[in-house]
Formats: sequence, structure tokens, C-alpha cells
Amino acid sequence: MAIRNLFAVAMLAAILPATAHAQATVGVATTTEVPDEVITYVQRERIPSVKIEDRVVVGEPLPRSVEVRTIPSHSDYSFAVVNERRIIVEPRTRRVVRVID
Repeated sequence: MAIRNLFAVAMLAAILPATAHAQATVGVATTTEVPDEVITYVQRERIPSVKIEDRVVVGEPLPRSVEVRTIPSHSDYSFAVVNERRIIVEPRTRRVVRVID
């Protein structure tokens, strides 16, 4: 009986960190709801794409070498086109909040 309980505890210890990581990953993607007007504006605007070697990741800042553009009537967001993908960022921190393929 003690061996069975020890096995159960070991299994839980192995599974729980993976479950917590999965929940944390989902939380990153949904932390900021971007208004539809912002998404539409970014999709409509035609600006040149900038090529960078770094990966663009939601939650991480966009490199300073990338010029971001303002979005009229929405000072909480800026955008850029990087590696042919449209990127919406928080202007103050340059943190990526949405990637539009």
C-alpha cells in the first residue's frame, strides 16, 4: 500500500508542473484584448516589412532597431511589420501584444 501511495505522489509531482506551465502559456496569449478597430487599422496599413533575425514573441519587447508606428485614436497601441507579419505593441514598453499573420 505504501509503495502505491509513493507511486501516486511521484506521478502527481511529474504531472503538476506541466499543467501549471500550460495554464501560464495560455494566460500570456490572452492578457491583452486588442480592439477590433486597432486590428483593422493595422491590417489595412501598407508599410514596408523589416527583416530581423530575432523571433517575435507575444509578451516580449520588440527590438529597438524596429520602427513602430502610431495608431490614430488608439494611443495604447503601436505597430510594425516584421518578417512579413504585422505586430501590435504597447508603445511605452514595446511589448508585443498581438501578432497578425
